[in-house]
Amino acid sequence: MSKRISTADLSHEDWLRLRKTGIGGSDAGAICGLNPYVSPMGVFYEKTREEVETYDNESMRQGRDLEEYVARRFMEETGLKVRRSNAMYQREEYPFMLANVDRLISGENMGLECKTASAYNADKWTGDSVPAHYEIQCHHYMAVTGAEAWYLAVLIMGREFKYKRIDRDEELIQNLISIEREFWEEHVLTGNMPDPDGSDISNEVINRYFPTAVKKSIPLPSYLNEQLKRREEINRLTKKLEQEQNQIEQQIKIFMGEYEEAFNEHYKVSWSNVDTVRIDSKRLKEERPDLYRDFAKSSQSRRFTVKAA
Repeated sequence: MSKRISTADLSHEDWLRLRKTGIGGSDAGAICGLNPYVSPMGVFYEKTREEVETYDNESMRQGRDLEEYVARRFMEETGLKVRRSNAMYQREEYPFMLANVDRLISGENMGLECKTASAYNADKWTGDSVPAHYEIQCHHYMAVTGAEAWYLAVLIMGREFKYKRIDRDEELIQNLISIEREFWEEHVLTGNMPDPDGSDISNEVINRYFPTAVKKSIPLPSYLNEQLKRREEINRLTKKLEQEQNQIEQQIKIFMGEYEEAFNEHYKVSWSNVDTVRIDSKRLKEERPDLYRDFAKSSQSRRFTVKAA
């Protein structure tokens, strides 16, 4: 059912490139619209851009470093033995489906996904509940590997360790395959963007596809009128809320006067001095045009405006 691709000798960059050739477990929840941090447009962007994203941060680093600890705690709690696979799995029937699993359960047709969570996200793990995109991730791994169940273990930093067994749900898996197949074939392979979601990534993708404007006009279809009307309403509400926010801040500033900080048991307010240095580009251009030309940087972008007819 699945093909095993060894990752033992791959560099981190080559491993990232391999991930771009299909849909992985961490992509599945985003494609289904269940990941609060990544959207379908974000997955589309990652799979279709030529560059390899090597971004890393402290949270990601700690997650990797603590993976082994979570695996050991899982073995202590359950008595099960786990092992690394050092491979990426690919479903032969649907080669766009990839699985880079944390651990496999020795002697069982099962696997283990290791997670860490901050105390601020502990409510998402209350009782028997787990974040929906993690549960979808486990079903994706079962879809690719043919496993009968997958364990999800989490270390909630400074609070507790817990795990849950997720049994194979064949109906859910078939629906997941259908969603992933449509996304891969209708969007990634064709370059046809999924619906935008208002995120910065959506802006980046749209600007990448349409970087410059042709000086021509096209008819605006009437079905967009309702959306543009809603945009006007949002603009009015935004301005009203901004004015209310400014009014609140002004009242607090008057109360604070010359003092830099104010605080109570709920809030700490700071109104501090900030030194700002700016280049007087107009003066520089007039007095030192040679220097201005050497350091001037030209860029082009597109401006979006709407006017009522």
